[in-house]
Amino acid sequence: MSEQSFEEMLNASVKTVRSGEVVEGTVFDVKPDQIILNIGTKADGILTRDEYSNDSSVDLTTVAKPGDTMEVKVLKVNDSEGQVFVTYKRLAAEKGNKKLEEAFENGEILKAKVVRVLTGGLSVLVDGARVFIPASLVSDTFEKDLGKYLDQEIEFKIIEFNPRRRRIIGDRKQLVSAEKKKAQEELLGRISDGDAVDGEVKNITDFGAFIDLGGADGLLHISEMSWGRVDNPRSILKVGQKVKVLVKEIKGDRIALSMKFPEQNPWQTASEKYAAGTVVKGRVARMTDFGAFVELEPGVDALLHVSQISRDHVDKPSDVLKVGQEIEAKVVDFNGVDRKISLSMKVLQPDTAAAETAEAAVAEAAEAPASEEMTAEA
Repeated sequence: MSEQSFEEMLNASVKTVRSGEVVEGTVFDVKPDQIILNIGTKADGILTRDEYSNDSSVDLTTVAKPGDTMEVKVLKVNDSEGQVFVTYKRLAAEKGNKKLEEAFENGEILKAKVVRVLTGGLSVLVDGARVFIPASLVSDTFEKDLGKYLDQEIEFKIIEFNPRRRRIIGDRKQLVSAEKKKAQEELLGRISDGDAVDGEVKNITDFGAFIDLGGADGLLHISEMSWGRVDNPRSILKVGQKVKVLVKEIKGDRIALSMKFPEQNPWQTASEKYAAGTVVKGRVARMTDFGAFVELEPGVDALLHVSQISRDHVDKPSDVLKVGQEIEAKVVDFNGVDRKISLSMKVLQPDTAAAETAEAAVAEAAEAPASEEMTAEA
């Protein structure tokens, strides 16, 4: 048997590769834009930055070092230059697509990082394969700012898988909805009408505020924010504020809330403070043609009828009073059952007409002739 030459033995010890073949290589040199691999062939395996990642700014010296092993896919064999061009990102994408296909068929929940925020949704990367989540499927409510999801890991399901048309669609909305429904059922199972619960102000409108109860939102209507009058919910509440609220009524999945706790009802002690005959001070809260409503304390208003404003004739309360003005008046009637209190400013004012009549009589007597007085005495 003839002896093999060194070149023949060398050729026999190395393998040949073809385009599309998956091989494992060992890194022996790294540059910022290129990785050189020993893939067991005479030619070097060349992995460029573009075939490593979609990130054109990545420095390859930060992701690989000599001695590392990598699995790559052969793109092109260039025998004339003794080079084999390989790809890492395409192989990763193929593996990722396989994972996505299995998740699509099995209804599996996936978790991945958001790598891009697009005009119409989010782009996430699963083992090198991209998934698009439309803005309408990001959440169960309208998301004005999708930018907050960038670099965040989110869970989703694959609802459409068509890699040939590059349509791999994810859905996060159904998971958010399911999670909220579960939390809502748990909350409704542990609270009932009359319970005092802790919450956080989630949103404020002109008619009230929505309170996050930790599983569902409840509505705190403006009329239930205080025993006193509230003109603007934003004057007493702010988004993110922690509050204690009363569960007023649960009707299906709707929860009506209140901050008017019974033990804080000012009418419980009103009969003692505002008994008939008591002189009180209050603030004019609003006016009508027939009188003015005076706030004695938050939650307790009294009526000052136009006829009780002054001993002089008053056509309209606004002729002599203004909203916000502090007045002093006397309670002339208290009705705790109907929660009605009547006031009078007039009774605290001197009767000038009677005083003037008395003064006139005294003056007339002083001016009478002495003969008349003597006649009167006789």
